[in-house]
Amino acid sequence: MEILAYVASVLIGISLGLIGGGGSILTVPVLVYLFGISPLLSTSYSLFIVGSTSLIGAFNSYKKGAVSVRTALLFGASSITTVFVTRKFLIPLIPKQLFKIGDFQVTEPILTMILFALLMMGASFGMISSEVQKTQRPDKAGDNYIRLFVFGVGIGLTTGLLGAGGGFLLIPTLVLLLGMPMKKAVGTSLLIIALNSLIGFAGDIGHFEIDWPFLLRITGIAIAGILFGGMISKYINSDQLKKGFGWFILVMGIYIITHEIIAL
Repeated sequence: MEILAYVASVLIGISLGLIGGGGSILTVPVLVYLFGISPLLSTSYSLFIVGSTSLIGAFNSYKKGAVSVRTALLFGASSITTVFVTRKFLIPLIPKQLFKIGDFQVTEPILTMILFALLMMGASFGMISSEVQKTQRPDKAGDNYIRLFVFGVGIGLTTGLLGAGGGFLLIPTLVLLLGMPMKKAVGTSLLIIALNSLIGFAGDIGHFEIDWPFLLRITGIAIAGILFGGMISKYINSDQLKKGFGWFILVMGIYIITHEIIAL
């Protein structure tokens, strides 16, 4: 099981390197089901792992001219603030025992995993669909400030509550809303994910006891994965890969919901 867990950690980075998203969708299930870490702590670890890995990927994309720093900062202005406030002030207020459905007690860990599974299923539909790549317009990164703000808050809440970087939401937003070319959207998405995730993790400091040797080890493995993914990306059909990954995420989401409902 431990070997499988470390292999999955490599896949987190590879998915970020190849398609600019999806890594955070894998991180929490890997930490919970393969490493046996609690769901809430896993969302915190996920922020650090995905944030650090995405930062490396964003730097590589920036060297290739495939990052719009201005757009990342505009988008991040709302999302980063939302993530930090959510992790620093909202998460500590969530009780362990939430509510009952008949004789079943719904706890914070169970609800976290069910919500995460629903997020995975929603992300899978976006990955399976190829409509985003067919509707590009000229890059207009400075437009639609209000929409950028609203989308930033939404993605910030998603990242803050569930530890997901939101790449599956970011890339369609950058392409469809701003008309950004796909490669630039991927690189810009990585920078936004990095900023959101690392600031969100900073909001967790003091709330959890962090196992730094473990966290840095998994982060290093994921970083190796994103570097490898970036190297092989030009040899792989990213559209087909994204669809295949989407189907995998859909199956994982269904499995998690089934597992948690049975656990009730």
